[in-house]
Amino acid sequence: MKENNWHHRIFNWIYGMETDPGIIEQLAVSLVIFILVLVAAFVAYFVTRKLIYGVVAKIVKATPNEWDDELLNSKLFTWVSLLVPIAILWKTALQVFDGDAFGLENEDTIIGGIGHILQVITQVTAIVLIMFSLMSALNIVERIYNRYEVSKKLPLKSFLQVFKVLLFMVGVILIISSVMDKSPSLIFTGLGAATAILMLIFKDAILGLVAGIQLSANQMVSVGDWIEMPKFGADGEVEEVALTTVKVINWDKTITTVPTYALISDSFKNWRGMSESGVRRIKRAMHFDMQSVRILKQDEIEEMRKISLLSDYLASKETEISNWNKERGLSSNELVNARALTNIGTFRAYVVEYLKNHPNIDEAETILVRHLSPSDNGLPIEIYAFSNDNAWVNFEGIQSDIFDHLMAITSEFGLRLFQRPSGLDLSSSSFAD
Repeated sequence: MKENNWHHRIFNWIYGMETDPGIIEQLAVSLVIFILVLVAAFVAYFVTRKLIYGVVAKIVKATPNEWDDELLNSKLFTWVSLLVPIAILWKTALQVFDGDAFGLENEDTIIGGIGHILQVITQVTAIVLIMFSLMSALNIVERIYNRYEVSKKLPLKSFLQVFKVLLFMVGVILIISSVMDKSPSLIFTGLGAATAILMLIFKDAILGLVAGIQLSANQMVSVGDWIEMPKFGADGEVEEVALTTVKVINWDKTITTVPTYALISDSFKNWRGMSESGVRRIKRAMHFDMQSVRILKQDEIEEMRKISLLSDYLASKETEISNWNKERGLSSNELVNARALTNIGTFRAYVVEYLKNHPNIDEAETILVRHLSPSDNGLPIEIYAFSNDNAWVNFEGIQSDIFDHLMAITSEFGLRLFQRPSGLDLSSSSFAD
């Protein structure tokens, strides 16, 4: 008979010295001991949790850093504290449910089997708690990293998710080995033959990992970037770059998830360059009625000299045209052979000077006013410039103010804007009468 003082003492306390131990009596004794161990385990949990939180809280409050607050806001210490009672139950499971404590060789397999099951359960629970602790630690690292500006240029989430996937796989293998009572090395060896299946199962994760490395290494997309990807209906700001998906908050407040690998395999537009440059392009055309384009008369030129932005242009242009005509013996009245000022050309010169003197236009960038190909919608004059404020609302206000002004003064140059409501040209003679 195996000596086990605890079992005998509790048996004598419950049943007395003269009673012969049977399977029911032995199971009752084991359950009583198990309850006592369970109480001790929970006391150990609360004591450990109190000590850990107390020490860490004092350290965190004593430091001037703010990032260490993430330690207290996480569940890391809860998982770590739970490991203490689980370890106690794991170590005492076979001693509590000891089938040979009373020498009942024919019945000890029932009690011992309960102890073995309890030990497997606690072992699996310990593995799960260790996994949760490590994942919680990775989450803390991610939240601390996201506090810094570098996190926007080099997202860490996809890499941490790779570690979590690997951690999960290792945890599952350890759990299976505990339940089957086999060495984990045997399972790892068997996984080699199932590589093709694993590649198929984790295809998205593997492609996402490769894409995440390329995106981060080449800084192709970062959190906060404005990207356009019409194929997936994405047009907005990147909120999250994860292992398998990139979350984009569109300007209409809808959310689009784009496969991470699609950012490598497909094309997309990233507006980061515009955001970092501090300027934003204005590129818009005004359509003019081609019938209103003509040569300026002398009295009209004299009237336009009053426009301060055109005084230098008119002086230099008139000298240039006069010299050109004199060299060829041409009179300004010869409209076909001689050169002359036109209202559309003078308007373009005015627009250029107006943009150069505009306080919200960056003069260091390209300023261009050009003809586009005429069409049945009139003659397009495209304005190409850059505002020095790239905030969306401010930019739209600047652009609108410029075109409001230009549309309002076109009549001063004898020009008419072209429009065709309902497909009809109201500027034609049949409707003008």
